[in-house]
Amino acid sequence: MRSMISQHSKYLFHHFPSKLKDLPAVQTRCFSSMTPLLDFCDKIEFLQQIHARYIVYGHRQNQTLCSKLISSYANLDHLHFSQQVFNSVDNPNSLVYNTLLQSLLKFGKYNGTHLETVRKIHGHVIKLGYDLDVSALEEMYGLYGKGGGASELFEEMPIRDLTYWNLLISECTRNGKPDESFRLFREMRMEGLGPDFRTIISLLNSSVILNSIEAGKFVHLLIVLSNLSNDLSVSTALLTMYTKLGSLESAKVLFDQMLDKDCVVWNIMISAYCTNGYSKEALELLMQMGSSGVRTDLCTALAVISSATELKSLGQGKEVHAHVVRNGSDYQVSVHNSLIEMYCKCGDLKSARNIFDFIHDKTVVSWSSMIKGYANNGLSSDALFLFSKMRIDGTRFDTVTVMNVLPACVNLGALEYVKYFHGYSIKYGLISEVSMVTALFDSYAKCGCIEVAQKLFDEELDAKDVVSWNTMINAYSKHGNSGQCFELYAKMKGLNLRPDRITFLGLLTACVNLGLVKEGWECFEEMRKTYNCEPSLEHYACMVDLLGRTGNTEEAVKLLKSMPFEPDARIWGSILTASKTKSDTKLAEFATGELIKMEPGNAANYILLSNIYASAGKWDKVANMRVVLRNKGLKKTPGTSWLEISGSVHEFRVADRSHPKSRDIYAILGNLEMEIKNNTSKSPQLLS
Repeated sequence: MRSMISQHSKYLFHHFPSKLKDLPAVQTRCFSSMTPLLDFCDKIEFLQQIHARYIVYGHRQNQTLCSKLISSYANLDHLHFSQQVFNSVDNPNSLVYNTLLQSLLKFGKYNGTHLETVRKIHGHVIKLGYDLDVSALEEMYGLYGKGGGASELFEEMPIRDLTYWNLLISECTRNGKPDESFRLFREMRMEGLGPDFRTIISLLNSSVILNSIEAGKFVHLLIVLSNLSNDLSVSTALLTMYTKLGSLESAKVLFDQMLDKDCVVWNIMISAYCTNGYSKEALELLMQMGSSGVRTDLCTALAVISSATELKSLGQGKEVHAHVVRNGSDYQVSVHNSLIEMYCKCGDLKSARNIFDFIHDKTVVSWSSMIKGYANNGLSSDALFLFSKMRIDGTRFDTVTVMNVLPACVNLGALEYVKYFHGYSIKYGLISEVSMVTALFDSYAKCGCIEVAQKLFDEELDAKDVVSWNTMINAYSKHGNSGQCFELYAKMKGLNLRPDRITFLGLLTACVNLGLVKEGWECFEEMRKTYNCEPSLEHYACMVDLLGRTGNTEEAVKLLKSMPFEPDARIWGSILTASKTKSDTKLAEFATGELIKMEPGNAANYILLSNIYASAGKWDKVANMRVVLRNKGLKKTPGTSWLEISGSVHEFRVADRSHPKSRDIYAILGNLEMEIKNNTSKSPQLLS
């Protein structure tokens, strides 16, 4: 038996993470040196390997070690192994018993510890003279709710001391009754008792539940008056309260005043900055944390990676990645998944794919993050190919995966894939989620199936939110059906749903597509005056485009000058297009100059100006534009079309002969061209 264990341990040790298997062989015989390895075991086979070595080297009855093994197996969701370790100990001490009981409690294994047993334990505690130390009893009774015996416990306590009141207050906080916890605190104060750190922490938690910064500041005052400001647990709870209630200024003042900052404190502040959009400040705080000598952990790593992701700065992202590796936080798949998302958002798909390929046990999040990265960076074919590999791998995808891959299907016009995901969603019950239905009917609409989209919207969504209405309005907007857009808008208002900026953007886009100037102005004004919703740059861009397309160039320029924003390339592009309608070369030259400053490498701007010169008969300037294009080496990006036939997507470009059946395609096009010419010559009225 011992030889089998030894062989098994050698095999597993060979496959253990490199950072661990490089330990000197002599150290593996030392219990104290090997115990920290248990914290790195994120797979059951790694833990079993270390366990096997403990047995081989005679540590099977070490009670401290067995306690650690019980906890480690439970943390990996293998409670039966925890119980086997416990059963192997001849005379388990209180540490071993406590660890197993905590593991059973974690998994909800209350068999044999029902209320009657709890009361027997309570009686035994009183018999031993420990009845006044009630923190553990409080937790035990708390499992059964207030009616399970906790109230009786309070009544039976002979002295209404601080422990008694802390017990009552903490139970109210834990049961979601923050008002009651503050009422009890007032009663406690009337009896002349002052708070300790337990009271304060409970009241701070109650302030968060109440979502009341005023209550939190009141507790802060209590902390100062009670001389508890130097207690790290109190300061940490206070910092948590300020960050959770969004008071970052107060949190920063408190953070700067704290002399004793551990990793938890740094993490709270870094995460608060990250969550509230102060990504740059979060990364600066990480540097300060390193300078202070506090070692980062997994929570720090996830927060700073998220900050680098929001900044979309590849340089800072790589620095964060190096920091994570240097501090040993890169062993968790959650860190790898966050790094994949970060590199994808920064446009470095190669680095993202390297990390993805490195992960041995890929989760559904790993696959979803990489698929989303490909789809968002215009590599739709790669996204679908990776999704196919995910299916072959046997990983069952979820709502997030489907919503990440649907944009790739839309970009390729792959309607069959959209139908497949629709069927999958019905089969596995994902269709009940509003976000899933919204993504599906949006995809159908973008693939041209507006009727299917409308059916899903009507039949599958009982409780439609603003996002759903906006998506359907935008779908009809892109299909040029302004009547349906405004009809949906009217229904939405009839349900007392408040339209937002996205709603009005869809309506204005519909007006642009059909040249509805009057309706566009009405919509623009209603947005500002009725709903107090200030237009963004996108809304102004729509109005400038609408006015320009309908020949109202002067109005368009006037609106442009009145904007509270600097015009972007879209707005100058609309002005340039409007100049073509009016053959206004002077305005066109000015707009092109602005566009060239913003997009020096966009050949379309030069070509459009060249066309305007041609319309005005200024052929010398047309020639100059061609020289400029040639000298700059600029070429217009060719348009691409996709066609789906029997589930396969075919891609075409102008004058493209890369398709395997291009000869047959061009032969058919030639025949069609001849037929058109023949029909035209026979029916000259078709030319009128």
